[in-house]
Amino acid sequence: MNFDTQHCRAVITGASSGLGAEFARQLAPTATALYLTGRRQEALEAVKTACLTLNPALQIHLYACDIATDEGRGALLENVHHCGFQPNLLINNAGMGDYGTVASAQAEKLRAQMDLNMTALVLLTHAFIPHLQRPGGIINISSLASTLPMPAMAVYAASKAFVTSFSEALAIELAPESIAVTCVCPGPTPTRFSQTARRPDGEDTDRGGQGALRIPPQQVVAESLAALRVGQACLYPGLGVKIAARLFRLLPRIFLRPLLRRRYAKGTV
Repeated sequence: MNFDTQHCRAVITGASSGLGAEFARQLAPTATALYLTGRRQEALEAVKTACLTLNPALQIHLYACDIATDEGRGALLENVHHCGFQPNLLINNAGMGDYGTVASAQAEKLRAQMDLNMTALVLLTHAFIPHLQRPGGIINISSLASTLPMPAMAVYAASKAFVTSFSEALAIELAPESIAVTCVCPGPTPTRFSQTARRPDGEDTDRGGQGALRIPPQQVVAESLAALRVGQACLYPGLGVKIAARLFRLLPRIFLRPLLRRRYAKGTV
């Protein structure tokens, strides 16, 4: 399965900044309509203004809510139905992380990561599948972290491993229904992610070795849309990320664990 993004009608979660906003800007010139959702209304308005500059005829709907909650997702789905928006593309971009150990984390933030990264993604996908116009497309944003157990980001990495596995299976299930599914696993990308992941009294994550993997949001999104167009089920954007993902998958755990222990110990000194 592949999907032509020309004249698409896309729902984008986490669209107020980062990759979500970039998806909106790159789709805007040729899309028919966009439905943008996120938690910050003012930021959504700014994205809308940028998109209309690129395509004044573009229809844009905004809805601010927290999709990590049952109430937020319910309100979002009701609003989509109420405004008569009929999508053929769903981009599950919203996600969050938390820098630090599980033992020192706040239970509420652990729960929030799981609710947003996994529960919201699965339930919104389930709710939209019957209403996606065919041919349709789904992009799920995972992470290079999904290939590793990551001390000090354990829940985030595990939740993204879930997203990758879920998306790969979904791609097979939905192909007969003319819905293409692409899972995107970016490496380090300059967005607001670190600001929300860093704890108020905590330190930043260890960024050693990330320079070779870092690519801008514009490249992540451009490669993601290109992958959907050709029906690629899983994408690791950027050459460095592609190489790293293959190494992480092939390296036996007996060799990987000492490396992870050494990196974690270095960060706690």
